[in-house]
Amino acid sequence: MKINGYFLAGSLAWLTAASVVAQPNPNSGHNNDQRSVREVPVRNSNGRNWQNNNSINSENTRNNTADSSTDSNSNTVEEESPTDTTVDNPAETTTDETSNTSNNNEDTSSDVNEENSGSSDNSTISGNEEGSVTESSGTTWIINSTNERAPYIYESNSNQQVLVNVQSVEPVTVAGKEYTRVSATGIPDYQIEITQEVLDALISRPKASTDFVNGYPLVQTGEVVSFGQDIGYRSNSSCGSEAGYGFWPPGPVCPENVDHVGYIPAEPEASTESCETGLGVQGYWVNGTSIYQWSDGQSVNNTWHTLAPMAEVYDVDICGGHAANGDYHHHFYSNCLAEIAGDTADGHSPIYGYTADGYAIYGPWESTGVLAKSSWAIRDYDDPRSDTGCGVAGQRSCLLVDEYDIDRGVSNTNNTGPTTSGSYTSQSGNEFETPAGFFYEDYYWDQSLTARGGEYLDQFNGHADSERGYHYHLTVTQDNNGQLIPAFPFTFGPRFAGKLDDQTIVNRCSTTVGR
Repeated sequence: MKINGYFLAGSLAWLTAASVVAQPNPNSGHNNDQRSVREVPVRNSNGRNWQNNNSINSENTRNNTADSSTDSNSNTVEEESPTDTTVDNPAETTTDETSNTSNNNEDTSSDVNEENSGSSDNSTISGNEEGSVTESSGTTWIINSTNERAPYIYESNSNQQVLVNVQSVEPVTVAGKEYTRVSATGIPDYQIEITQEVLDALISRPKASTDFVNGYPLVQTGEVVSFGQDIGYRSNSSCGSEAGYGFWPPGPVCPENVDHVGYIPAEPEASTESCETGLGVQGYWVNGTSIYQWSDGQSVNNTWHTLAPMAEVYDVDICGGHAANGDYHHHFYSNCLAEIAGDTADGHSPIYGYTADGYAIYGPWESTGVLAKSSWAIRDYDDPRSDTGCGVAGQRSCLLVDEYDIDRGVSNTNNTGPTTSGSYTSQSGNEFETPAGFFYEDYYWDQSLTARGGEYLDQFNGHADSERGYHYHLTVTQDNNGQLIPAFPFTFGPRFAGKLDDQTIVNRCSTTVGR
């Protein structure tokens, strides 16, 4: 499978947009025509051959905890680590980097999602309940039925290469409720073709002279690169020689075999409460890698939360992904995901993954030539008379009382953020301008956009139709060159539309936005 797209070139162009477009009624689509995660075809690990497979090969998997250790001399970027960036001058920032341990088992020491990496193990199921298994019909999961292994990523403390993609998918019944249990290594089998666009983006990195060992990438156009192959980056020391080093830019740790065993509701139900998403695993993409939401776990003055597709744009690989605490994940649309999902942009996008509440995330296309549209709009800080501004042009000195209802107004804060002409320095030392749209607090849900219906999405970044029931969409905009650019909230959320429970990949709502 050759993946010849690349998200990075042009991905910062969306910062200059004055507004974003939208979604349907927040409660629309929560009907009885909700599709089970077990009703669509299975794909082989080669990503091309479709089949209906009622007898899915189940592999033994291990529930390893992620290795949270990092080299003290490395510049580690981990969005699992909530960090505040204190700003004395809005145009100047310093970072205080901390470490946070993440694993695949429930951490009962906290009520927030970043402490629960999102995978359940068999300890949640009694012997009788686990034995209540029914026959599984096909799904979109990409099953590794041929025991294919990653060429450059190895099992922990072993010379054995890691199995790729999903190892097993099966229906289970727990306490009378049906789930799909997914087991995966979390390592994809991407093969990426280096196009001129990809090469140009690598060469034009602002810190290319130090990001690459020799000051430039070790690839040329037309070359096909495997996941983890050395392309010349000066990678984190957690990446071993010939085992991932050189594929990731400085900062992120190298992905590890962080086995996922997660339970996804077969019949999702609309939530009756506000349920914030959190850091860490929020679901699985169809190749078994982790879905993360908008946050990178960092903030300015513990108030202005940075967005992963913005502040980490130079911290991801050529597929738009990276690892935190060993867990490889995507925060936003990736051409690599589009390729493995079989999205040809000639109609409604296929399923790219499933969130913990059981609803599917489809790709960005609502129909041929029509993108699904986010209904989250950007605040107008530059007009002093704006209802969403702070009274002084360009200042971030006030917060919306409620980002879901701008009629409630704003409240002043002493924890000011960078001005719209200011700057922010990321953990990896890259400096960014901070126009409106750089921080989470720059957005609000525009109900009038949702009310338009059609391709416009709701506050959860989803909607319903008669064929698919309720579902989420990855959201992007398109520039004049046809480049797809991530659009907030990128994957789904900021809240779950569906209910969580004790068995789901995330089993409780986050108590704090951005954490």
